[in-house]
Amino acid sequence: MIRGDTDAVRIRGMLGRAVETVGPKGGQRAVARRAITQLLLTSAGITNASIHHAPVDLPGQPIAGASALCVPTAVYAIPGGADHAWRSISGREPRCPVCELGRKPLGELELAALRSINRAHGVPVVQETDVLLVNGGDTLYPGYRMRQSGLADLWPPLRQLVHVGPSAGSLGMTPRIGADFVRGQPPTGEDEALGRVGFSIFPHLDHESMPDHCMAAAEGWAARMRVPGSAIDGQTAVRVTDGAVEVVSEGHWRLLPP
Repeated sequence: MIRGDTDAVRIRGMLGRAVETVGPKGGQRAVARRAITQLLLTSAGITNASIHHAPVDLPGQPIAGASALCVPTAVYAIPGGADHAWRSISGREPRCPVCELGRKPLGELELAALRSINRAHGVPVVQETDVLLVNGGDTLYPGYRMRQSGLADLWPPLRQLVHVGPSAGSLGMTPRIGADFVRGQPPTGEDEALGRVGFSIFPHLDHESMPDHCMAAAEGWAARMRVPGSAIDGQTAVRVTDGAVEVVSEGHWRLLPP
């Protein structure tokens, strides 16, 4: 296993490309199949300084001063979702912090309403935003609603948009999530997500309250997948931009072949 607090090391990952990995002293780089926007994919949000300071390309400003929209849609599809949504939006969710970073202004975007409102009102809000903070919750619901709302169709011209996703907000960007992470009745009957990156994610690795998220389970999950995977813990993020993949970690993670 390669840990994020090591010095920079070059390895060959199952993404089939050169991978460079570092932790607080740097990052990891590989080439993914495609990256329409910049993505910061995590298990548990912005949990440490390395993830907080992960480099993103926002012209003329740091990400902490960028405009952002919180997208809580996925959390409404799980028990207690309304309470989880309020705590996340109000910056009172220490287990999975995303909106606590002082970004101004911070708004809310509800994907279920986006298609039904006047396009002249909804589309500019997204186009003028720097960062989308896509919450966790039901793993397949964010991607489903992004398609239904038309947000997925807006992405190609939004080159400067940064997508930050904890848990389901990250899994929804992958090609498949695997049957292990399908909750209830998936909207499409399958485990396919948006496919904005060329690899899948096994989240919450070795979480103290999730005994079934051990490395042995991650290996079994990977063996059933048809795409490369990465198992990441709550102290790890995967940054994807312009075809480059960078793992930023103060915890542990592992690349897994299908």
